[in-house]
Amino acid sequence: MAPELIHDGKLDRQAAAEALRQFLENTVRVSGLELKVNVRALPAESAVTGSDAEVLADLDGKDKEILLERGAEVLKAFEHLAFRALRLEPAFHEKIHIDSGGYRALRFEELRMTARVAAERERRIVHLALKDMNGIRTESVGVGEERQVVIHPADSKSSR
Repeated sequence: MAPELIHDGKLDRQAAAEALRQFLENTVRVSGLELKVNVRALPAESAVTGSDAEVLADLDGKDKEILLERGAEVLKAFEHLAFRALRLEPAFHEKIHIDSGGYRALRFEELRMTARVAAERERRIVHLALKDMNGIRTESVGVGEERQVVIHPADSKSSR
């Protein structure tokens, strides 16, 4: 039976880290994979950029590539099983991150860049779609991720 990991609506980081370490070590041992398990609880004042993580686990070793094949199917399966074994409600899933060799961080950055490019393309599509429409004009305002399309009446002045 999994220990109680939630106290007063918060994840007990140390207890969760220890339970996760035990689960992952047992799972790796039974699987026969050559992987080293490293689990650590982050201090309360610590934060991982762009993340709600409170407990980080890394699986590394000779068989790391098996975890990462086919879009990291096996790594995701380990994570799913860990959440079930620790009896964590979905609201706490983002508090625990299981990674292998920085795969998740790299994937997060790839998705962020893809979203940025998609947003730029969408702004351009809006400009092109509305350019010949009578009575309006468009402009892009803002910088970086805050950039957006603004639609104005054709006779109004630019906000620049």
